[in-house]
Amino acid sequence: MSFTDKEAYALFFQAFPDVLTVPQVSRMLNINEKTAYQLVREKQINHFKIGRTYRIPKMAVLNYLNTVTGVVDSQTCHT
Repeated sequence: MSFTDKEAYALFFQAFPDVLTVPQVSRMLNINEKTAYQLVREKQINHFKIGRTYRIPKMAVLNYLNTVTGVVDSQTCHT
């Protein structure tokens, strides 16, 4: 059984803002900043740009996790 988007959004990464920078995404996922930039550049995580700065909606990170690892699934969430 999977969470709805609204449930997942309410449960995961509550301490992070709704729109993230790449360094924030790297902290969220506990990955190197270069790796986070690579995920964005390769369009594995949906994003938009403001000037020269990437911005990533928190929901895009949750969708990425669900697609890649199934983390946003009730079987793996122990709340």
